[in-house]
Amino acid sequence: MVTTFLDTPIEYLKGVGPQKGDTLRKELNIHQFRDLLLYFPFRYVDRSSYQTVGNIKNEEGFVQLKGKITQIQEVGKGRGKRLSAQFSDGTGAVELTWFKGVSYIKNQLKPNIEYRVYGKPKAYGLKYSIAHPELELVENLKGEELGLQPVYHTGEHLTRKNLHSKGIQTIIKNLLVDIPGKINDPLPSWLIQELNLIPRELALLNMHAPKDMQMAKKAALRVKFDELFFLQLELLTRKKITQNKIKGYVFDAVGDAFNTFFKEHLPFTLTNAQKRVVKEIRKDMGTGKHMNRLLQGDVGSGKTLVALLAALIGIDNNFQICLMAPTEILANQHFQTISEFLSKMDLHVALLTGSVKQSERKIIHADLESGRTHILIGTHALIEPKVKFKNLGLAIIDEQHRFGVAQRAKLWKKNTLPPHVLVMTATPIPRTLALTFYGDLDVSVIDELPPGRKAIQTRHYFESSRLKVFKFIENEIKLGRQVYIVYPLIEESEKMDYANLMEGYDSISRRFPRPDYNVSIVHGKMSAETKEFEMQQFVKGITNIMVATTVIEVGVNVPNASVMIVESAEKFGLSQLHQLRGRVGRGAKQSYCVLMTGYKLGENAKKRMETMVRTNDGFEISEVDLKLRGPGDIMGTKQSGVLDLKLADLAKDGQIVSLARDKARYLFEMDPRLEKPEHQDIANILRNILKSKPNWSRIS
Repeated sequence: MVTTFLDTPIEYLKGVGPQKGDTLRKELNIHQFRDLLLYFPFRYVDRSSYQTVGNIKNEEGFVQLKGKITQIQEVGKGRGKRLSAQFSDGTGAVELTWFKGVSYIKNQLKPNIEYRVYGKPKAYGLKYSIAHPELELVENLKGEELGLQPVYHTGEHLTRKNLHSKGIQTIIKNLLVDIPGKINDPLPSWLIQELNLIPRELALLNMHAPKDMQMAKKAALRVKFDELFFLQLELLTRKKITQNKIKGYVFDAVGDAFNTFFKEHLPFTLTNAQKRVVKEIRKDMGTGKHMNRLLQGDVGSGKTLVALLAALIGIDNNFQICLMAPTEILANQHFQTISEFLSKMDLHVALLTGSVKQSERKIIHADLESGRTHILIGTHALIEPKVKFKNLGLAIIDEQHRFGVAQRAKLWKKNTLPPHVLVMTATPIPRTLALTFYGDLDVSVIDELPPGRKAIQTRHYFESSRLKVFKFIENEIKLGRQVYIVYPLIEESEKMDYANLMEGYDSISRRFPRPDYNVSIVHGKMSAETKEFEMQQFVKGITNIMVATTVIEVGVNVPNASVMIVESAEKFGLSQLHQLRGRVGRGAKQSYCVLMTGYKLGENAKKRMETMVRTNDGFEISEVDLKLRGPGDIMGTKQSGVLDLKLADLAKDGQIVSLARDKARYLFEMDPRLEKPEHQDIANILRNILKSKPNWSRIS
């Protein structure tokens, strides 16, 4: 194995040593010189100019001042002790305060000598105070320290070893001295010139010691492009491997099952979007290549019907189909919907979940192995070793992100060749995330709601409007409609001041008493039987109001339900609010979503409420959600290491993601095997990436 300067263990860098090296490994996962070089600052501070105390404005953030300490005193005793120093520059005075290391700092301070102070002032009446400022003697400053200074993330354990931001900056400076001439540029000159990128080495140097802000931006662009370019190359390569190496069953017939259902039993006319997606799926499954397709569609857009049409094509080609859902509620819902669709056809649909009794399981297993069962719907129970198909040809997976990689992989082993895969999600995924997380799946989007559906009206009310909301509920019930009321919690929490489900149920039952009204309650702590009974009461229209936790987020389809009330809506994420709203608006009548919140809302909560009221577009909502929460939270990958991006941010760098995707595609078009001499560095890096990372985004 060839080692380079950048592979050198971190403790051998000047200023590090064994103890600091151990801390860097444990706290920041920095093992080698290369890891430190890729530990980028999160912002820069302009140290080239000074402000005056007389011109400080409280809202302007960090300031840099030059002046003298005129007075030093300790204030308070014991744990409440703090150090206070008066600092003046001739235009005014500001208080400098320290709450930690009081004795040590007091001994270091020198009165009547010029200091540079950097920190964030806070106004207390007419005076300003700066807590824990950066403080340096002006006589010790060197010229190069007066320009842009990088600021690094650090922590308590690092600071104890003098690896605060300034300490990290110092050791990185020691590394940068030896960098020139040691960084290879992997990108070919044609790509660097076309995109007007700066060289890789220059970019890395300017990430840590930028000449000016313009150079810092150019450096960041180059680093972000490199990260996203290689990520897209990886995804496109995996997709190519899947298509070329993994053969799929050929579904070349469209026969009686599909045609009979389409001509005689189709419940409503397909939208143009549904027709387009069915064509894409038919084409995939008819080629002999393995289908690996993601089907995105907003709540109520008709994904289940499209999945059923795909299943019928499989049945026409003598294959069985399975549909796996993440919860029993959703599996039951799919079973009921598909059974109803196929009620007039001679096809056998079975349901297998954790609640199915052993005696019934034996019958399901036998029917599956004999080929009598055409479609098996269920939860994780489908992937148990005992579940054996006669001829599984298509696996449909709903809300894929809720299943682990190992769980999904077990479906592949249910036949000689892996079945075709159709992944469905009602969580709209922003384009940048779809390109990144599902880059090796083909993507279909149902971006059209069935005709006759009215847009749901969303309103935001504070607690003071509760009587008004109750009156609105009463009026809707008088019109024959039903209402959901959703709470975020099951029992009291000392830490969070949110409405409690049981208290809410009691107050709603008092406001809507029997026998005039029927109120049911559903939450996660109930037994499956009780939950199912309560839900069926609502589905049949026996109860007017369902008080619930988010167990009804997916899987309940009641066209007569016209109102969704979300209590303590500020506690829910945008995607969850959008999913809850999608439980209503399923009939032809006008439906409503009411978001109830307290008065104290943070900026993010305000943005979520405003977005929900303004738009019903799931993809627009997903873009806002991405900006508020970040990609790791949305895709559930924050702790899994799926996103190994040091600088690029999928929430903010959508244009660079698209550019990187386009250039990666172009590279493969002009040199599919990366055989040209100028592409050898790319080929080597790509080989290493493919060896070191599992294929997270594919179903296997």
